[in-house]
Amino acid sequence: MTREQMRRCIDECLNCMEACNVCYDACLKEKDAAMMRECIRLDRLCADMCEFAARAMTQSSPYAAKICSLCAQICDDCGGECGKHEMDHCRRCAEACKRCADVCREMASQTA
Repeated sequence: MTREQMRRCIDECLNCMEACNVCYDACLKEKDAAMMRECIRLDRLCADMCEFAARAMTQSSPYAAKICSLCAQICDDCGGECGKHEMDHCRRCAEACKRCADVCREMASQTA
């Protein structure tokens, strides 16, 4: 993996983390926050995992590929849940999750 590819993966992880945090906050403010429970849970999990993956890559962790593989799986789950909702914040989060999952999978496959 080139430095440019690694930088792209780190950037997508950080973008996804931000989108998940925005979605999490907005979901808590929805009229029926209880209906958004799974979205909120996955937003938190995904944001934390994306931050961890970015940190692992910047630290040249020997586990970065495995962490990115798991990050891709969590992003898929979060993006799938957010994709069920019509709110703009959920749509943006679902898109960010898809981009991050794709790049993390690519990164994991090239360094595994």
